[in-house]
Amino acid sequence: MKAMRHIAPFFAGVLLLAACQSAGSGSPSQAESSAVSAAPSTAASAVAGPVCEGETSGYIKKVCDAGELRVATDPAYPPQSELLPDGTFEGFDIDVANEIGKRLGVTVKFETPDFAEVVAGGWADRFDVSVGSVTITTERQGVLDFTKPYYFTPAQMGATTASGITTLDGLAGKTVCVGESTTYQYWLEGSLNLAGDVPAPAPVPAGAQVTTFSTDTECADAIASGRNDFEGWLTSSTTLAAAIASGAKFVDVGDPVFYEALAIAMDKSAEAHDDLMAELDKIVQDMHDDGTLTAFSEKWFEGLDLTVSQ
Repeated sequence: MKAMRHIAPFFAGVLLLAACQSAGSGSPSQAESSAVSAAPSTAASAVAGPVCEGETSGYIKKVCDAGELRVATDPAYPPQSELLPDGTFEGFDIDVANEIGKRLGVTVKFETPDFAEVVAGGWADRFDVSVGSVTITTERQGVLDFTKPYYFTPAQMGATTASGITTLDGLAGKTVCVGESTTYQYWLEGSLNLAGDVPAPAPVPAGAQVTTFSTDTECADAIASGRNDFEGWLTSSTTLAAAIASGAKFVDVGDPVFYEALAIAMDKSAEAHDDLMAELDKIVQDMHDDGTLTAFSEKWFEGLDLTVSQ
């Protein structure tokens, strides 16, 4: 379990309404992308029985007949998801995906496309769903269908310790590292359009520049390897806190700049899938109601329940 001791202050009295991110990553080998986390679910399913044990049709029948749900996720985004050296996956998103598979009555096969590929849509039947901390934005709603959110996190700015920066305004004219095609990049570039009734994001530091990697955590890796061509790092509070707790040379800078509501996504251009989306939405609600999501959150985020608006 990843240490999360830095994020608790972000949630006191804050309404977590909105939606953001997730980070992408390059694809590992086919064997790795097919691996499924061996860790058992920490919360019991409250449903009467797996969906696939009943009569099915449409996209759900396709999944049931295949005996597997192909899930896109990130192999390098702890504590949400991480590919381990033994080829298995672990993390909050991984537990959520495996629980969905359990309630459907199928196994989960993880795929690891770049995040930019996921949010672009047009998946060409390479995977069925994304359980990869994807934020609902106006643009993404044009190419993706979303369930209700399964958890919420703030978008938190960090600064390298070497920069000496301690305020958000201190990043004016500086370079900030982000994951490619994330809401963090969109916010910095002034093009973020969060869907729904959400708080307005904070103003972007004047003249801030952007540099990107395929996934957020590569920003921390770059500083650890000796790079010094950026001063800031914008990611989820959970990812930043985990990195700092693991020794990354960053500090939190200011309050969260916007808030994320993260949901399961499907490609709009996929074959008719309204039935599976409806079932996924029900499963998410059931997991909220029966405490499964809370248990997963408290397991991976050091006792914090990030599955409800606060």
